[in-house]
Amino acid sequence: MTSQGAVSTETEIATKSKTKSKTETGSAELPAATAVTAVTPDRRRWFALAIVMTAAFMDLVDVTIVNIAIPSIQADAGATVSQIQWITAGYALAFAAGLITGGRLGDIHGRKRLFLIGIGGFTLASALCGFAANPEMLVAARILQGAMASLMVPQVLSIVHATFPAEERGKVFGLFGAIVGLGAVSGPLLGALLTEWNLFGLEWRPIFLINLPVGIAGLILGSRYITESKAPRALRLDLVGVALVTLGLLMLLYPLTRGRELGWPLWGHVSMAGALVVFGALVAYEKHKTVRDGSPLVELSLFKVKSFAAGIAVQTVFGIGLGIFFLVWTLYMQVGLGWRPLRAGLTGVPFSIAVSLAAGLSVQKLVPRFGRKVLQAGALTMVAGVLLYLWEADRYGMTIAPWQMALPLIVMGAGMGLIFAPLTDMVLSGVPREHAGSASGLINTVQQMGNALGLGLVSVVFFGQIADGLRPEQIGPEFVAAFQYALKWVAVVMAVIFLLMFALPKRAVQHLEGAEATQVTEGPEGSQGSEGSQGSEGSKASEGSVGSGGSVGDKEPELV
Repeated sequence: MTSQGAVSTETEIATKSKTKSKTETGSAELPAATAVTAVTPDRRRWFALAIVMTAAFMDLVDVTIVNIAIPSIQADAGATVSQIQWITAGYALAFAAGLITGGRLGDIHGRKRLFLIGIGGFTLASALCGFAANPEMLVAARILQGAMASLMVPQVLSIVHATFPAEERGKVFGLFGAIVGLGAVSGPLLGALLTEWNLFGLEWRPIFLINLPVGIAGLILGSRYITESKAPRALRLDLVGVALVTLGLLMLLYPLTRGRELGWPLWGHVSMAGALVVFGALVAYEKHKTVRDGSPLVELSLFKVKSFAAGIAVQTVFGIGLGIFFLVWTLYMQVGLGWRPLRAGLTGVPFSIAVSLAAGLSVQKLVPRFGRKVLQAGALTMVAGVLLYLWEADRYGMTIAPWQMALPLIVMGAGMGLIFAPLTDMVLSGVPREHAGSASGLINTVQQMGNALGLGLVSVVFFGQIADGLRPEQIGPEFVAAFQYALKWVAVVMAVIFLLMFALPKRAVQHLEGAEATQVTEGPEGSQGSEGSQGSEGSKASEGSVGSGGSVGDKEPELV
């Protein structure tokens, strides 16, 4: 079926369904335009957005909240250094290894279903973390928590992509960028507050238990307000692909995560080199799988979409820069400057606010007008903020105060906000809806890979500058000097991102798509063609009309 036929069919079905609904309730039959206007349960769509965004925020906070509480966990639970490493690394490894699989499972079995399974399992794992009787149980619960997050998180962007028409997604991704900005800094702040308050004498445990009411509420409300969506044609889970992608990611990320603590052993380098071989085998197998039954785990055709391929490259390098900065920044404040966790957490508030405001402004106002230039301006703004931070750290040294950090953090946060939200928009704008889950999983996976690469580079650009056997009075100055050296690398990474952005389309497809849809479908069903115009990448038939009834193959009522 052509895209025009699909849209026409959906328009007819939606109009008949809505007119029939009015007639059966005793109302006079309305014209098609009036029927569409009258039956507009828009609130449900935004309720669903609030639910999935809350889940995304919960995951983002959980990634960072643990770091701030590590000293308390070590003292209270008696965890060894190795166990502490696994409490943080276990989550990251399970999360990254399962993201692509989680996204594809959502395409196959339903994004709502997988989201509810993921948030339910995440909540249960959080309870197990909070009530862990020993460090071993805490490590196991954190691995389970990461695995459940890998089912939950890919569905967030997939549900947004499948639920909202193209002309609304820019605003939605702006909100998503704001949530990311808040989550990036709220984790350490919230962790610091909960740890210092020592609620009910529970020490560090509330950092996990706080997820329980949020998760339960998300589970109940999500089952009511999120509409199910699947790939429009039947897909099967590619088990060989699952095994290869999981093995490749573990072979790459495990040595990066533990390499510094283990002294970068030879087996780690062999493992990372072997990961490239596994990824090569994965590509070859996925090509074969696509030809054989059209149901691969990784949809390689996505990389033929210029916006997706270029965006993935930018996401990876962006993750490297953030992976370096946030870890080094935390160590600089708490170890180098000797600040308490709460003071360090509060210092990040200006950054968080700047990210949130810039993200909303960029997607709703700037990107529709200036396109790719906004993202490039964001990269240059981040470079300026990093250089300003570098200058202040050098000038004030150990006497620097939080208020003196505010300006560079605001500049950096504004730059990050200009990049993150519209970047997600551009990456997904040309993706066919039946591959939304796979694309979302890939986006999250490359972000995690970028972060892991950044964390691995910290051992070179930060710890490599710190001498061994330091006396207590030498620790602060050494960490300050190492922080300044690491900032130079962050500035270089951001400059590389600026250059990579030239490969992005000048404007996000969705904004052009929405304008074209308005011109083509000026009649009473004005929203019907918004998705159908996307199809230069073969997405027309699959996308159909999000605004009226979703894809024909979904057979699920769409939120309007």
